[in-house]
Amino acid sequence: MTTLYTKYTSEVVPTLIGKFQYRNKMQVPKIKKVVLNMGLGEAIQNPKLIEAGVIQLTAIAGQKPVIQRARKSVATFKLREGMPIGVSVTLRRDRAFEFLDRLINIALPRVRDFRGCSPKAFDGRGNYTLGVKEQLIFPEVDYDTVEKVKGLNICINTTANTDEESRALLELLGFPFRKH
Repeated sequence: MTTLYTKYTSEVVPTLIGKFQYRNKMQVPKIKKVVLNMGLGEAIQNPKLIEAGVIQLTAIAGQKPVIQRARKSVATFKLREGMPIGVSVTLRRDRAFEFLDRLINIALPRVRDFRGCSPKAFDGRGNYTLGVKEQLIFPEVDYDTVEKVKGLNICINTTANTDEESRALLELLGFPFRKH
């Protein structure tokens, strides 16, 4: 088990039960999954970017990503249906906690001029989305092999019913939210 999961079971669950008056520990919000998505629109001109994206996302997530393909053809972007335009991976259970542990303790502190994550990026149903401008903040990515610096979307999906519950969960796990 990861240290973040141990922290969740020993500290976060009892604190949330006290704060939100849950009747049993099954009502306490938990992390369902973490989805990492790398949009590679430039892959239309340079197909090697997809391979590089797969290699980098595999290193970051520890799991092989799925290649996302275009659903519709768009003539102005020279995009045809079925062309590869991105890669994504879904992490659950231990892998999700292990990734979040690395994100909170290693990757986010490496972001230049980091003042905290936006507290407004919740979707109204307890899910949080975070955008990272460059994949180089993860130490698993080898700087010398990176041809082009690409962004990365991280969506944290929780079982919380409200944004308030989800925010409390993420704060107790150590997520660095920006103060208003």
